[in-house]
Amino acid sequence: MAVISERPYKNSNFLVDLGRGDSRSLLAGFAEVIFPDFMVGQPKGDQHPQPIEQAEVIAVNRLVLKRGVMGSLDLYAWWDEARKGKASRPRTVKVELLGEDQSTVVLTWRFDNVRPVGLCYSPLRAMEGGILMETLILEFDRMEMLEG
Repeated sequence: MAVISERPYKNSNFLVDLGRGDSRSLLAGFAEVIFPDFMVGQPKGDQHPQPIEQAEVIAVNRLVLKRGVMGSLDLYAWWDEARKGKASRPRTVKVELLGEDQSTVVLTWRFDNVRPVGLCYSPLRAMEGGILMETLILEFDRMEMLEG
């Protein structure tokens, strides 16, 4: 059952599971999740409206995850396997929105057949002293939104 709130949920309470069932580990602590625009379009060459389940996705399905660098090579290792064509089985990644108590999951975005396609790092700047960020870009085949 969905957890309906009288006020909109905050965008700062969320967890990410990279397909290992460990959304509460330190390495799953992401600072930002950037969702793609979820779009559907008409199959090519067809002028008649089609049911949504027959429509094809017209935007590239890319999910972007950002976190502060903590010395772990887990994201690099996953990306490196994909780069070398040695990727393990595709993963299911979940993004869970938490309620105000930060323990109740109120919504879940589940991404199926996820594979890394990009890994980026923020610039190193001696004069600023900010947090070094790593960004993982993921492609997926399908997204489902689930209650709680």
